[in-house]
Amino acid sequence: MAITRYEPWSLLNQLQKELERSQNDKPGEGMIATAEWAPAVDIKEDPDKFVIHADIPGVKPENIEVSMEAGVLTVKGEKESEAKTEKEGYKRVERSYGSFYRRFSLPDSANGEAINATSKNGVLEIVIPKREAIKPKRISVSSIE
Repeated sequence: MAITRYEPWSLLNQLQKELERSQNDKPGEGMIATAEWAPAVDIKEDPDKFVIHADIPGVKPENIEVSMEAGVLTVKGEKESEAKTEKEGYKRVERSYGSFYRRFSLPDSANGEAINATSKNGVLEIVIPKREAIKPKRISVSSIE
């Protein structure tokens, strides 16, 4: 019997891609968009907000769409081709291009109404403030005599 290496993260990534495809409103769009490239993403939680940083070098801010619906944050966009050479017998492309598509499920504490997105030096920053915590209300008990 051969020993095989179990890699749960690859299975989890495959599951996430399948879920993204199945949740897509337009049939086939998820398969096309996720197949081209996916930006590297860092997610950080602070006491009062969530911060997402995505590496999207060469993507113009007007080509980025950030939306929030039913607790799911969607980031998609397109990187245009810049350096392409075609001559007799060969074709050369120096930089990657195409569309990207990422979705993130946000917790109930995220305030979807106050999301802010900025792009600077090829890094997209999305700040999602947290809602104010609902504190338990103490109810006094009186005696009836």
